[in-house]
Amino acid sequence: MAARKKTAKKKAAPRASKPATRKTSSAAKKTPAKAKSPTKATSRKSRNNEKGPEVVSKAAASRAITRIADEIHQVIVKKRRKPALSFPIRSLSNVKYDTRRGHFEILGKTVTRTLSYNTVKTFAQSMRLLATTKNDLLDKDDIAGKREVYYNSKSWGECRFDAQPESDTLLDDMEAMLGINREQLGYIPEERGGDICGHVVVIDKDPTTGKDIKVDCRKLGTGAWSVPSRVEHLRFQSNAKFILVVETSSLFQRLVHHRYYDSAKCVIVSMSGVPTRACRRFVRRLSDDQKIPVIAFTDGDPYGYCNIYRTLKVGSGQAAHINRYFCVPQAQYLGVTPQDIVDYELQDATHPLEAADIKRANDALKNDPFIQHHKPWQDTLNQMLKMGVRIEQQAFAKHGLNFVLEHYLPEKLKKGAFLP
Repeated sequence: MAARKKTAKKKAAPRASKPATRKTSSAAKKTPAKAKSPTKATSRKSRNNEKGPEVVSKAAASRAITRIADEIHQVIVKKRRKPALSFPIRSLSNVKYDTRRGHFEILGKTVTRTLSYNTVKTFAQSMRLLATTKNDLLDKDDIAGKREVYYNSKSWGECRFDAQPESDTLLDDMEAMLGINREQLGYIPEERGGDICGHVVVIDKDPTTGKDIKVDCRKLGTGAWSVPSRVEHLRFQSNAKFILVVETSSLFQRLVHHRYYDSAKCVIVSMSGVPTRACRRFVRRLSDDQKIPVIAFTDGDPYGYCNIYRTLKVGSGQAAHINRYFCVPQAQYLGVTPQDIVDYELQDATHPLEAADIKRANDALKNDPFIQHHKPWQDTLNQMLKMGVRIEQQAFAKHGLNFVLEHYLPEKLKKGAFLP
């Protein structure tokens, strides 16, 4: 029989925060909270007062684009000046970690794109993209994917895009300039939104009749429910104790196959790598609406810590202008931590850190505002660098294929010491 968890003789893992307990009404009977186990959580006061992304009507978005076009026309015709477009700089150098709200906020640095000999093509592409968004999507109530936008530009003559990264960048610039989510402009993401299974009923709508469609995520057989690209209209019914967000599809499938969501009474979400905007927004909305804590479980490496989990919790520098909606500040990190390698005797199930891993960890320690704010994460990254190894979620299979769901997850959840 596989070895069970042993008491570590090495220095303990960095201390971290624990999930908040559910807020009860004064009329409700108070019951003692079970020590160190995740229960329904209340959002911070600042998040309680935050509404979802402002729902901008297609007509209002269309008018916003028209105003920009009119202003440029006035500058050229009446003021006889070169027109310019101003965009927020989308990078870590232009963000701060808002400790009160718990996510990255964009600062005031902008870049100006002025019409000149060197910028005439990019400027024309920007204006044509605005026109296409207004005339073909908003005014006609249509949708388009990023790849379709790239190919559509082949009919734009000299201002067509030579490669999709060009159109993707300008689309992100346009979103930041307008202050309107691109999903509301009619653009649909190419990537999947994530998979859901467990104790939640998602109430969607039939796009033709407008009637409610209830999807019970416990009754999907061997499959799962896929998060749509737009989630603002969804409603929820749930009695789950927590939301478990996992990195890999293979682990998600194991948990679903053995109906772990029933034994733990939870909702399981598969991110399949860095979570999409739709996945992050879905988790945020479900957590806020039903007052459910969020627990993350990724590979124990710099990418899992500093890219996947960090993006889920606080957003990214590239999307700082919308992070307040597309992040989950209440999320906490369960594992896999470097200390888990010691506690669960997994030293021979690790992999040496590669040069890219070491660079990513050091960059995070030096430049990432989120990591710099939280000493437990600094200690975790330094412990990993000192050990010189990384570990995958599947490494627990060393002790048996179902060790992760029969021992590791229950024990970590009972202990309740999570990284922030």
